[in-house]
Amino acid sequence: MKKKLVSCLISFTLLSSLSTPLLAKAQDNTQDIKGNLVIAGGGVGTSNHDIYEKFLSLAGGKEKAKIGIIPAASTTLQSSEKFKKDLVKYGVNSDSIQILPVSNHDFSDTQRDESTWKSQVNDKKLSGTIKGLTAVWFVGGDQTKIVDSLRQNNGSDSEALKAIWDIYRKGAVIGGTSAGAAIMSDVMVTGGDSLGALKESIGNKANKHVNEGEDGKKEYEPLSVQKGLGFFQHGIIDQHMDERARLGRLAVAAYNSERDKEQNFAYGVDEDTAMVVNNKDQKIEVVGRSGVAVLDMSKAKLKSASSFVSKQKARSGLENIKVSYLSPGDKINYHLKSFEFPKDKVETKGFEYYSFNALPATGVFTPYGRLKAYLSYSLVDNESMKSANSYVYDSQGWGYEIAFRKNSDTNGYWRYTDGQKDDYSIVNVGMDITPKTVKFQPDKETSLTYKKSTFSPSESPVYDSIKGNLLIAGGALGSSNSSVYNKFINLAGGKQAKIGIVPAASTKFDSSSHFKEDLIKYGMKAENIEVLPISNHDFKGTSENESNWKANMNSDKLAQKVKGLTGIWFVGGDQTLITGSLRNENGSDSKVLQAIRHTYKNGAVLGGTSAGAAIMSNTMLAGGDSYGALSYGFTDTYDDMNQQEGGPAYLEKGLGFFQYGLVDQHFDNKARLGRLIATAYEKGNKNQLSYGIDEDTAMVVNNKEKQIEVVGRGGITLVDLAKVQANDKFPSDYKNILISCITPGDKVNMTTKEIVINPAKTSTRKNEYYSEKIGPNTGLFSPHGVLRKFLAYDLIDNAQSKEIKSYAFNQNKGFELTFRKSAESNGYWAYTDGQKDDYSIVKVTLDIKPIKVAIK
Repeated sequence: MKKKLVSCLISFTLLSSLSTPLLAKAQDNTQDIKGNLVIAGGGVGTSNHDIYEKFLSLAGGKEKAKIGIIPAASTTLQSSEKFKKDLVKYGVNSDSIQILPVSNHDFSDTQRDESTWKSQVNDKKLSGTIKGLTAVWFVGGDQTKIVDSLRQNNGSDSEALKAIWDIYRKGAVIGGTSAGAAIMSDVMVTGGDSLGALKESIGNKANKHVNEGEDGKKEYEPLSVQKGLGFFQHGIIDQHMDERARLGRLAVAAYNSERDKEQNFAYGVDEDTAMVVNNKDQKIEVVGRSGVAVLDMSKAKLKSASSFVSKQKARSGLENIKVSYLSPGDKINYHLKSFEFPKDKVETKGFEYYSFNALPATGVFTPYGRLKAYLSYSLVDNESMKSANSYVYDSQGWGYEIAFRKNSDTNGYWRYTDGQKDDYSIVNVGMDITPKTVKFQPDKETSLTYKKSTFSPSESPVYDSIKGNLLIAGGALGSSNSSVYNKFINLAGGKQAKIGIVPAASTKFDSSSHFKEDLIKYGMKAENIEVLPISNHDFKGTSENESNWKANMNSDKLAQKVKGLTGIWFVGGDQTLITGSLRNENGSDSKVLQAIRHTYKNGAVLGGTSAGAAIMSNTMLAGGDSYGALSYGFTDTYDDMNQQEGGPAYLEKGLGFFQYGLVDQHFDNKARLGRLIATAYEKGNKNQLSYGIDEDTAMVVNNKEKQIEVVGRGGITLVDLAKVQANDKFPSDYKNILISCITPGDKVNMTTKEIVINPAKTSTRKNEYYSEKIGPNTGLFSPHGVLRKFLAYDLIDNAQSKEIKSYAFNQNKGFELTFRKSAESNGYWAYTDGQKDDYSIVKVTLDIKPIKVAIK
């Protein structure tokens, strides 16, 4: 069975006293350290060149590096051996890498007994070996095992640890991931979650309002800490920050540490990301694929608990916390407590791009449901929002409201990265955490605001035999996503293919130009790629008035050119601009659209991303969000950005290239499951699947085989309404919706609905890795906020879970989502890209129930 990185709780549970420093410093004299640190948040992909290259550069370069790997945190040697293989792949000589005999326990995948290594940490041979190294790397697992392996029973440093400090002072780099990151600071966080830290570590010891299983396991775990190794002495470090929603526990740990609260930031490192510490310059650089949360607790204080009295004891909160989120390329001056950003990033303050009313972050129906994305789109780069809320609570509703607000010094910094992915940095967002009780009751009143759809699309042309294929990407396609680009090029006929790019969805040429450049990067000839003059509007930043191109839709010359193409790509933007550029005023196909259909039928591949994906099905989802679609139904009006980001669903007639169901995009990041279900129930064929495509992911449609394959970095959610039961007198009251989530390498037959899982994956059924009591998924402080990961970790691979819940609400109305295992449910697991968990989920049952909400 798989081996995963699971932090264990230990007996060093925090005292509720707020005036006692947590722990003494591990080392005192660190001012003259010449070495550096690479502190990774876990889940580092083998393909993450930036982290590997940075580590090797600081180790002296590929030719000179001499690296020791410390396996102590893990239960097997697998992760150490895998890291060694990765280093060899990046150019290090295998003989220059050693797995050091440092452990306090036996490994399960070897013949020898490694528990004997504990007695060797004072051997001169081992310390001599370490002194010849230029780098040391700590693998992930249980951070307490690292500390116990390197410290003696009286708490003093072993000779091996002294040797590591010696080479660190002289210039070596010390790195680690997950548990190997946790050990870096003086105060080492060893267990707990955000809710548990708040409920039991801020003077709330007597608060026990939570259901426990027969084995006594709770829905949450209190914060626990231990003395770390102290290589970084300028703040507390936590890891797996965004995926496991640990901001709350980091805030509590930092608040309870007087030295760190007053003098230092606290740092939460995301997965597949590293903070690189330069001791000489006293700066931290963010490297990798996500970000680093930075907390300023210097003005934080207890939030009055006088009006928040439970049946047993008052609960306290925190206020005046400042949250910043740094992205790759950003730097932190930890001595001055200031930030530096790349020059190509532009400020958002006063130039906010978005203007929509963002919903509270309440669960897996929340758009931008992870912390960094939510703060970026829903608050900092949104001129309509001054504050935004989230919640965290147990199954009885006892918990907290987390209020984020713009301060006078709040700002955002934006640019594109890896193609056209938004890259945000955020500084000085205010955060207050207030005790709240959230109560839910069934909503028995018929909704008067729900409006059924009046949309009635005419039938799209039925293709008797299609030789071409479709590549439908969910948006935010990275230029580095070689699997998607190569698939498109191969389906188009290889590097000699002739590609036409349709720019109509965008307001600028940038996306079309970037896609052309990407195709050239992947080996195509520039002369075989053309941006087609198709648009019904002018583009910004050009001398030509492209709105005149509207007449081109019936150009015989352009139609003839289209017939000579082997691939056509639709860029992202506003999908209604595509349909408006290719259909006549009376709704009929223009000559160019007829030519595209001809080309597709005769073997060309049609591809598109974001808006270019939305146009693929006959019924086109053009606006609205999950909460809006379930609460208010559908609208006949379209309000551009506001309608794109929220409110009731808006439908138009798509181009109908894909005839086996509905397609939606940006599915994970914009949490569109609810709007896809509502649309499929009213306008879909219930014998067909509906498809939600994640960002940086493509659904490849093979018309000949009637099969879909997943390609890219995310997944596809399959919605099956064949057995759905609905309350016709009460909208959005559903039972027995079947949900499946498939990932790269998986396939599904479009007509039989048979799912074929990548054979490299193993079944989780009756072989579940986890056995934990799970509380409801509630928002930004709940782990695994993306639908597929929520279902994977909390339900399908959890022996103790038969059902799990999430909630979506705004003010006093909302929905309860109950996901259940059925007789048909199964999960499939494998490692991917290093040691990242890759799950597929088959036939989980979903019920949606309207509720009333009371928050006190």
